[in-house]
Amino acid sequence: MKKQENLDELINIIRDLVAIPSYRGIVHQERQTARYIHSLFQAEGIDSWLEEIEDGRENVIAHLPGKEGGKKLLLTGHLDTVPPYDMEDPLSMKCDETYLYGRGVVDMKGPLACMIYAMILLKRNEEIPACDLYFAGVIDEEEKSLGTIALLESEVTFDAAIVGEPTNLTIATAHRGLEWITVDFIGKAVHGGAQEAGNNAIEMASDYIQLLKEKLTPVVQAETHPLIGSSSYNLGKIEGGTQPSTVAGACRLIIDRRWVPGVSHSEVMKQFQDILNHTLKNYPGASAKLEIMPESLMKEGYVHTPLDTSIDEDIVKVLQHTVREVTGKESKISSFPAWSDGGLLYTYADVPTVVFAPGDLETAHAKEERIEISQLLPAVEIYLQLARYFG
Repeated sequence: MKKQENLDELINIIRDLVAIPSYRGIVHQERQTARYIHSLFQAEGIDSWLEEIEDGRENVIAHLPGKEGGKKLLLTGHLDTVPPYDMEDPLSMKCDETYLYGRGVVDMKGPLACMIYAMILLKRNEEIPACDLYFAGVIDEEEKSLGTIALLESEVTFDAAIVGEPTNLTIATAHRGLEWITVDFIGKAVHGGAQEAGNNAIEMASDYIQLLKEKLTPVVQAETHPLIGSSSYNLGKIEGGTQPSTVAGACRLIIDRRWVPGVSHSEVMKQFQDILNHTLKNYPGASAKLEIMPESLMKEGYVHTPLDTSIDEDIVKVLQHTVREVTGKESKISSFPAWSDGGLLYTYADVPTVVFAPGDLETAHAKEERIEISQLLPAVEIYLQLARYFG
């Protein structure tokens, strides 16, 4: 590749993508981003199309036909980002000698651009990839993954997939499942001077938390995976009561639960419910409700499942070889610390899936989100070579 010219062109694509807002609250959220990507493919003569998923929100799909009899490889990533929060001028990408900065630059418009640019270069070189190569820019990963679910329910099947979440160019074949759970405790609010007539919902929540520590923590710590480590849960938010002189009639606890492959979603929910039932025995007349947080509730039949692709899969071996060839280094196989749409591809479509892209996940969602410039062209070259070898 002509390095500087290609790097400049790639950075301009990233700049354009960052400049397009695609977070919650934007009308049609990801549509403008999808249409920009579609225009890039169309300008290069690459077959691409838009698919409306919900309320004007669109996936963008592209396809480069491969050699006859070749496998089908999917390069995929999400078009949505988290909101800017307190980030200054989040849609105006900035750069220094080392990094690009802006909302979504690492999660994951920079990685998306690398995938797109690899396909553009293949087309410009008039190369026929060894595999049927697909790109899917999908909506809604930050919430309910409607875009990837729509992809799963389409007629297209894949032999392997690469999800472009940032991994610093290391190969991640596994990650934990994810659920956000709310527990609403309903007591009885009375004047603080007559506590015996009430049921304090905050005390109920406190007892529940203590029982989680006693009963659930050892179970979670015993749920292990050789790449991931153990499962986890986090007490993320608690709110309840009205004022100091009133016994709290209600209290809400919000929990983040992550589980390793081999543990089921139903098992996870039962763990919390059983401990909740035990808590309520000490509070006659009180009640509580445990449910999935609305922002986390997927389409019926789907949950945020783990990823656990075998390291013996062809896609893993070919990617290892390609990374070694491009970077001159052995690529360590690891786990991805967050959740990705790869869990859905792996679980519901039985697609061997790897998470692999430039960038450091630690800066995703951060006030100073950034991606390392030196990783961009190697990522493009790795995606290119993968398309040449995965046949």
